[in-house]
Amino acid sequence: MNLLPAAAEVTRFLDIHNVPHVIIGGLALQHWGEPRMTRDVEITVLVAPEELETFVDAVLERFNARSPDARAFALQHRVVLIQTDHGVPIDISLGIPGYEEEALKRAVRVNFPEVGTLRLIGPEDLIIHKCVAGRPRDLEDVKMILIRQRLNLHLDTIRKWLEAFREVVDSHDPLELFEQILSKAQQDLKRGR
Repeated sequence: MNLLPAAAEVTRFLDIHNVPHVIIGGLALQHWGEPRMTRDVEITVLVAPEELETFVDAVLERFNARSPDARAFALQHRVVLIQTDHGVPIDISLGIPGYEEEALKRAVRVNFPEVGTLRLIGPEDLIIHKCVAGRPRDLEDVKMILIRQRLNLHLDTIRKWLEAFREVVDSHDPLELFEQILSKAQQDLKRGR
């Protein structure tokens, strides 16, 4: 399943409604790291609190909801679960000011010949997301991003935000995980990987 047309379909809708957005998740990983199978498109948007309900209603009017209680779920959990006209699952996360606002500013416009330009989360912010999640697969993804980008990243930005997230992540230390993975990636690169 080619997800790029689905991503373009949703981002065109967001552009028409002047909603700041960035593609995260598997599509961004395919660009910045090691390609792997993904079955959905994940997008983060920024919507003013007073416009949240109107935005959710507009999305659910245009796209098919993936559950009967999609509106209530979106307003409670800040994720709108929809699918495109061709049945591709889309998760639209309702971002909050602060980190996500800055991540959207750092987004990178990438041209895909089949669909045009899409806004992808930058590699530093993708690393931050994955270190905060801290799942084993996410940590493998971080290493592959570091290697594929040959460490040509703003490491200070990554460290700054992971330091900030230490206060809210209680299952693990995201900065410590990053430093461990960075060390392994540096060793792999020295060995000529």
